[in-house]
Amino acid sequence: MKKILIGFIVLISNFGFAQEWQENFDEAKKIASEQDKNIIIVFSGSDWCAPCIKLDKNIWQSEAFKKEANEEWVLVKANFPRKKANELSKEQTEHNRKLAEKYNIEGSFPLVVILDKSGKVLGKMGFKNVTPEEYIKMIHALEKK
Repeated sequence: MKKILIGFIVLISNFGFAQEWQENFDEAKKIASEQDKNIIIVFSGSDWCAPCIKLDKNIWQSEAFKKEANEEWVLVKANFPRKKANELSKEQTEHNRKLAEKYNIEGSFPLVVILDKSGKVLGKMGFKNVTPEEYIKMIHALEKK
């Protein structure tokens, strides 16, 4: 019984820091507007881009980022996988391509774009080999410009 209770507590605590990545930008804007939050779009090549994979592992999956993101931002993942096994639906691929045409003209990977709730670009940055806490500070600095 004790093990079940401990397992339940661990499970619940993980939900507290679960981040929800949106794949539909229009839905993300709606949520951002309702919750008065900024939006972060991450352009990633999840199965071929080494810095993208490091950013995901070191920053996005960190407890510090999950906690901050849950309170501060609406997250959008625009993924561009290359491997057949990771292929997205045609609709999602097209949606991500249109997002890239608007917010990632340079074709940079990874690219993190910070927007206000209406979709206005506040700043952009890529992979930085820093702690999650430092990365969070960098995002906040771009929000204040």
